[in-house]
Amino acid sequence: MDLSLLKSKFRGSMLGALVGDCTGSPYDNGDQLTSGMKLVLQKSFDKLEGPPFKAPVVQFTDDSAMTYSLAKSLIDRKELDVVDVAKKFVKRYYQEPNRGYGMGVVTVFQKLRGNKFTDVSSPAEEQFNGQGSWGNGGAMRVAPVALFSYENYDKLLDTVRRVTRITHTHKVGIDGAILQATAIYQSLRLDPSQELNVVNFIDDLTCKMDPIEKDEEGLGLSEPQPYKMQLRVMKSLMSEDDQNLSDERVIQKLGNSVAALYSVPTAIFCFLRAQKPITGIQTDNPFRRAVQYAISLGGDTDTIGSMTGAIAGAFYGEEKINSNLLQHCEASEEFRILGDRLFELSVAR
Repeated sequence: MDLSLLKSKFRGSMLGALVGDCTGSPYDNGDQLTSGMKLVLQKSFDKLEGPPFKAPVVQFTDDSAMTYSLAKSLIDRKELDVVDVAKKFVKRYYQEPNRGYGMGVVTVFQKLRGNKFTDVSSPAEEQFNGQGSWGNGGAMRVAPVALFSYENYDKLLDTVRRVTRITHTHKVGIDGAILQATAIYQSLRLDPSQELNVVNFIDDLTCKMDPIEKDEEGLGLSEPQPYKMQLRVMKSLMSEDDQNLSDERVIQKLGNSVAALYSVPTAIFCFLRAQKPITGIQTDNPFRRAVQYAISLGGDTDTIGSMTGAIAGAFYGEEKINSNLLQHCEASEEFRILGDRLFELSVAR
């Protein structure tokens, strides 16, 4: 692949994660969006992408704060240093605690600070009566790992597992982060000028998740290999006619919650469905369409929007992300620079 295109894809994934977070955060109340709110969302994107206007930048949430910290640690250390990552997470939290951090993660940060980072694994392991969290907090920040591990998938798997365990130790939470990173990893390798084969994309993810989702017994799951099951559901939904595929049906089948199992597959689905026009979303830009659609499903809008944006940005590259929109997103230039640094570190050495 041409290196200039690949560099654009690295930038696109980092910027896409930021855009999805910033544009999704105003709608993050856990509810499904009403038709009126979807119209507000449409008009908001139209305005942000339109002629420049004076307005405060849209602030990012904990999703982007932790994504930034993880990327910075990988760049500074040139390898995964889980203690350094944990320190950067905690330092950023105590500097800016009002970014929307969940109480479970805050508790982990408090314990990490209390033990002076001599044990970075126990605080997360103690969550939820020793089961660990299976939320999407690992998946939401994992884009830098997919970029950092661009040339080595085994390295990606190991890095995702280790960095996720700082805050999320339940296997379903970890596997969700792996699925998200894998979707970005696959998107980086595809030519955006060619039509994406959606079935092949899902099948490739399914093959990669098969050996990962082993030994699910004892996790209290109703079905083994739950992400493979969600990918099968996704494949079925993609075959349905757009006119008949309601938001309610997508939410019922895939979810829109803070649980990794019910948000990571949703983000991937949003990226894939947005390859073609979606009823009610008025834009010719497939990147915007993916992010706007993700937010329109309601629920955990900032995180699902961010995960969708990271995948879509990795596929389309920076060129598909409206420059006027980026000007209204906090720290967009910093995220562009992080994408460049990760590119230099991972590919252009």
